[in-house]
Amino acid sequence: MTFEEMKKKGIKGFKTIIFGRTLFVILAFLVQFALIITSFLYLKDYSIFVYGVFIIIGIFVILHLYNGRETPEFKLVWMLPILIFPVFGAIFYLYIYMQPGTKLIRKRLDYLTGQTKKFVVQDEKVRERFQTEESAMSGFVRYMYDYGHCPVYDRTEAVFYPLGDYQYKDILTELKKAEKFIFLEFFIVEEGHMWDSILEILKQKVKEGVEVRFMYDGMCALALVPYFYPKMLEEEGIRCKMFSPIRPVFSSHYNNRDHRKILVIDGKVAFTGGTNLADEYINEKERFGHWKDTAIKIEGKAVEKFTYLFLEMWNISEQSLEDYERYRSPEMNQIRQDGYFIPYGVSPFGSERIGKRVYLDILNTAQHYVHIMTPYLILDYEMMMALVYAAKRGVDVKIIMPHIPDKKYAFYVAKTYYNELLEAGISIYEYTPGFVHAKIFVSDDEKAVVGTVNLDYRSFYHHFECGIFLYKNSEIAEIEKDYGNTLEKCQIVTEEDYGKQKLICRIIGKVLRIFAPLM
Repeated sequence: MTFEEMKKKGIKGFKTIIFGRTLFVILAFLVQFALIITSFLYLKDYSIFVYGVFIIIGIFVILHLYNGRETPEFKLVWMLPILIFPVFGAIFYLYIYMQPGTKLIRKRLDYLTGQTKKFVVQDEKVRERFQTEESAMSGFVRYMYDYGHCPVYDRTEAVFYPLGDYQYKDILTELKKAEKFIFLEFFIVEEGHMWDSILEILKQKVKEGVEVRFMYDGMCALALVPYFYPKMLEEEGIRCKMFSPIRPVFSSHYNNRDHRKILVIDGKVAFTGGTNLADEYINEKERFGHWKDTAIKIEGKAVEKFTYLFLEMWNISEQSLEDYERYRSPEMNQIRQDGYFIPYGVSPFGSERIGKRVYLDILNTAQHYVHIMTPYLILDYEMMMALVYAAKRGVDVKIIMPHIPDKKYAFYVAKTYYNELLEAGISIYEYTPGFVHAKIFVSDDEKAVVGTVNLDYRSFYHHFECGIFLYKNSEIAEIEKDYGNTLEKCQIVTEEDYGKQKLICRIIGKVLRIFAPLM
């Protein structure tokens, strides 16, 4: 079925395709969940001996949890159901913990990361110069390379976009210049002005012989595009796939979504940031008032890291070997020296939480200020203490949040942190025109992060994410300037404001906060 044929069927038919599949998946999940509960009830009534066995299993599960490497919050959220429902809670934890799908993805990704390490190598001259000129940052740089395999780059230029509206125009311009390949990896894609105009260029580029690959998260098939959308794009010559497509099989790996936003063109130019491929991100469609988002474009050698981050994710579901050498970034001698860059990826697997560590390092080393934009504020203890400690030692910590949230339950949870942050001297603002989707850290006029990592459990522990750390780059001043401009459109939050919140909203927030590590 072509795009034109699909559109002729009309929106009603389009939605039927989407939600017909959605209903089937939901029902399949419910059936499997009911079978688990039924099996539990049957075994419980079968004999006291079997019940005792499961009590012992529950004890071992608690011991395993207590001695594990997970955060205290994660342990608590699992211990509660195990203690309250000793049999079912233990069985359900084991069912989630032993999921083969998650282990297979982890194993495959470890292999692919090993392959790309051969091509993403630290330039020793850059590192030596950095350690000589910026010795205070050398430990952070060493950590990022040794534990995240994220080199530090020089000779890279950046352009910061204070709105997705501006980034979109540049994306169209850069796509038209493509000669070899275009890689796109996004969390959300939805038909509309933004995606349709990008797609037209992609189809034209395919005709010109440019290799085009597009990957989006499988959750889109539940409400935004039909399940067979990749096949439709393949018919246009665009290689396309969903990451972790939702299937009617109960599995924990569906919690690990691809939240990255990456666009790479010829290994010369890369975009990342908060914007997805849908009209609200460029304010062509209004959903929650004005949509405040940010993004960044880089040109130069640092683009190469984003190329290989994309190829790692793409090849998780591939069997054939990738010719990684083909996608090396060319030498771009015309790019001037303007500070340093560390592009990085975040994976839900392994012990290193790179996205979280980048934010913590900024908070722990800041001398004057840390200014933050985030759509969600669901903090673990370590992040909460880092924010509070920074403020208590005299650092000006400001956080901009949405005034019109996209998810009310997440907003209720976020507000449960407000009082403790305010009492520590942290300033919290809400963007009155609408929704903030930007993920920004900027500090001391010399450090900044633009990427996809929210201040919440999902970004730190459950999602695949990405971002870029800028150090002493000229665009950091533009990021801070935009922060100041955004503050002018915000209202400050006081401790009295939390008291004015409806009682039911506060109760909902406090209850949901218990389960925040799984949200």
